[in-house]
Amino acid sequence: MFNTALRIVNKAADAEDVLQDSFTDAFTQLRSFENKSTFGAWLKQIVVFKSISFLKRQRMSFVDMETVPDLPEENELDEAGIWYTVEMIKQTMQKLPDGYRTVLSLYLFEGYDHEEISEILGVAHSTVRTQYIRAKQKLLQLLKKGEVYEH
Repeated sequence: MFNTALRIVNKAADAEDVLQDSFTDAFTQLRSFENKSTFGAWLKQIVVFKSISFLKRQRMSFVDMETVPDLPEENELDEAGIWYTVEMIKQTMQKLPDGYRTVLSLYLFEGYDHEEISEILGVAHSTVRTQYIRAKQKLLQLLKKGEVYEH
Protein backbone atom coordinates (compact mmCIF):
# COMPACT_ATOMS: atom_id res chain seq x y z
CA MET A 1 0.00 0.00 0.00
CA PHE A 2 2.91 2.32 0.74
CA ASN A 3 4.33 1.76 -2.75
CA THR A 4 0.96 2.55 -4.30
CA ALA A 5 0.76 5.84 -2.41
CA LEU A 6 4.42 6.64 -3.13
CA ARG A 7 4.02 6.13 -6.88
CA ILE A 8 1.19 8.65 -6.89
CA VAL A 9 2.33 11.32 -4.40
CA ASN A 10 6.06 10.90 -5.13
CA LYS A 11 7.43 11.70 -1.64
CA ALA A 12 7.91 9.17 1.14
CA ALA A 13 6.71 11.50 3.92
CA ASP A 14 3.56 12.34 1.95
CA ALA A 15 2.97 8.66 1.18
CA GLU A 16 3.25 7.87 4.90
CA ASP A 17 0.65 10.54 5.68
CA VAL A 18 -1.67 9.23 2.98
CA LEU A 19 -1.22 5.68 4.24
CA GLN A 20 -2.00 6.73 7.82
CA ASP A 21 -5.18 8.49 6.64
CA SER A 22 -6.09 5.47 4.53
CA PHE A 23 -5.72 3.03 7.42
CA THR A 24 -7.74 5.33 9.67
CA ASP A 25 -10.51 5.54 7.09
CA ALA A 26 -10.42 1.79 6.50
CA PHE A 27 -10.73 1.15 10.22
CA THR A 28 -13.66 3.56 10.63
CA GLN A 29 -15.38 2.20 7.49
CA LEU A 30 -14.70 -1.47 8.15
CA ARG A 31 -18.43 -2.16 8.48
CA SER A 32 -18.91 -0.99 4.88
CA PHE A 33 -16.57 -3.71 3.55
CA GLU A 34 -18.95 -6.09 1.77
CA ASN A 35 -16.66 -8.92 0.61
CA LYS A 36 -17.36 -8.01 -3.02
CA SER A 37 -13.61 -7.93 -3.49
CA THR A 38 -10.62 -8.91 -1.42
CA PHE A 39 -9.80 -6.82 1.62
CA GLY A 40 -6.50 -5.85 -0.05
CA ALA A 41 -8.26 -4.56 -3.17
CA TRP A 42 -10.70 -2.59 -1.01
CA LEU A 43 -7.86 -1.08 0.99
CA LYS A 44 -5.87 -0.29 -2.18
CA GLN A 45 -8.85 1.59 -3.58
CA ILE A 46 -8.93 3.72 -0.42
CA VAL A 47 -5.18 4.37 -0.74
CA VAL A 48 -5.54 5.39 -4.41
CA PHE A 49 -8.41 7.78 -3.66
CA LYS A 50 -6.60 9.27 -0.66
CA SER A 51 -3.43 9.72 -2.74
CA ILE A 52 -5.31 11.50 -5.50
CA SER A 53 -7.15 13.66 -2.96
CA PHE A 54 -3.79 14.61 -1.49
CA LEU A 55 -2.48 15.67 -4.91
CA LYS A 56 -5.63 17.65 -5.63
CA ARG A 57 -5.18 19.50 -2.34
CA GLN A 58 -1.64 20.26 -3.54
CA ARG A 59 -3.26 21.80 -6.63
CA MET A 60 -2.40 19.09 -9.14
CA SER A 61 -4.50 19.74 -12.18
CA PHE A 62 -5.37 18.02 -15.40
CA VAL A 63 -5.83 20.15 -18.47
CA ASP A 64 -8.89 19.15 -20.45
CA MET A 65 -7.50 17.90 -23.74
CA GLU A 66 -10.69 17.48 -25.76
CA THR A 67 -9.73 20.27 -28.16
CA VAL A 68 -6.00 19.61 -28.51
CA PRO A 69 -5.15 18.65 -32.12
CA ASP A 70 -2.32 16.55 -33.54
CA LEU A 71 -1.97 14.01 -30.77
CA PRO A 72 0.10 11.01 -31.77
CA GLU A 73 -1.51 7.66 -31.55
CA GLU A 74 -0.13 5.41 -28.85
CA ASN A 75 1.35 3.01 -31.39
CA GLU A 76 3.31 5.88 -33.01
CA LEU A 77 5.62 6.22 -30.01
CA ASP A 78 9.22 5.34 -30.78
CA GLU A 79 9.91 2.39 -28.50
CA ALA A 80 12.25 0.52 -30.84
CA GLY A 81 15.40 -0.76 -29.27
CA ILE A 82 14.41 0.20 -25.73
CA TRP A 83 14.79 -2.25 -22.89
CA TYR A 84 14.41 -1.18 -19.29
CA THR A 85 13.80 -2.82 -15.98
CA VAL A 86 10.64 -2.13 -14.00
CA GLU A 87 12.79 -0.47 -11.34
CA MET A 88 14.32 1.93 -13.89
CA ILE A 89 10.84 2.84 -15.10
CA LYS A 90 9.56 3.40 -11.56
CA GLN A 91 12.55 5.57 -10.70
CA THR A 92 12.30 7.62 -13.87
CA MET A 93 8.55 8.09 -13.39
CA GLN A 94 9.36 10.05 -10.24
CA LYS A 95 10.66 12.83 -12.49
CA LEU A 96 7.32 13.21 -14.30
CA PRO A 97 4.80 15.93 -13.44
CA ASP A 98 2.08 14.84 -11.00
CA GLY A 99 -0.65 14.40 -13.63
CA TYR A 100 1.51 12.26 -15.91
CA ARG A 101 2.86 10.17 -13.04
CA THR A 102 -0.60 9.60 -11.58
CA VAL A 103 -2.16 8.43 -14.83
CA LEU A 104 0.79 6.16 -15.66
CA SER A 105 0.85 4.69 -12.13
CA LEU A 106 -2.86 3.97 -12.13
CA TYR A 107 -2.72 2.41 -15.59
CA LEU A 108 0.59 0.52 -15.52
CA PHE A 109 0.99 -0.49 -11.88
CA GLU A 110 -2.50 -0.44 -10.38
CA GLY A 111 -4.30 -1.98 -13.36
CA TYR A 112 -7.01 0.62 -13.91
CA ASP A 113 -8.22 1.22 -17.46
CA HIS A 114 -8.70 4.68 -19.00
CA GLU A 115 -12.43 4.78 -18.16
CA GLU A 116 -11.81 3.92 -14.51
CA ILE A 117 -9.03 6.51 -14.27
CA SER A 118 -11.36 9.08 -15.82
CA GLU A 119 -13.97 8.35 -13.14
CA ILE A 120 -11.42 8.36 -10.30
CA LEU A 121 -9.90 11.68 -11.36
CA GLY A 122 -13.16 13.28 -12.43
CA VAL A 123 -11.85 14.25 -15.88
CA ALA A 124 -12.86 13.40 -19.43
CA HIS A 125 -11.80 10.07 -20.93
CA SER A 126 -9.97 11.96 -23.69
CA THR A 127 -7.98 13.85 -21.05
CA VAL A 128 -6.83 10.60 -19.46
CA ARG A 129 -5.91 9.16 -22.87
CA THR A 130 -3.95 12.28 -23.76
CA GLN A 131 -2.20 12.43 -20.40
CA TYR A 132 -1.28 8.75 -20.78
CA ILE A 133 0.16 9.21 -24.29
CA ARG A 134 2.10 12.32 -23.32
CA ALA A 135 3.31 10.74 -20.09
CA LYS A 136 4.54 7.69 -21.98
CA GLN A 137 6.31 9.92 -24.50
CA LYS A 138 7.99 11.94 -21.74
CA LEU A 139 8.96 8.78 -19.87
CA LEU A 140 10.54 7.27 -23.00
CA GLN A 141 12.35 10.53 -23.64
CA LEU A 142 13.79 10.57 -20.10
CA LEU A 143 14.73 6.90 -20.29
CA LYS A 144 16.52 7.38 -23.61
CA LYS A 145 18.51 10.26 -22.12
CA GLY A 146 19.39 8.08 -19.15
CA GLU A 147 17.71 10.49 -16.75
CA VAL A 148 16.89 7.97 -14.05
CA TYR A 149 15.73 9.52 -10.80
CA GLU A 150 18.37 9.48 -8.07
CA HIS A 151 17.16 9.09 -4.48
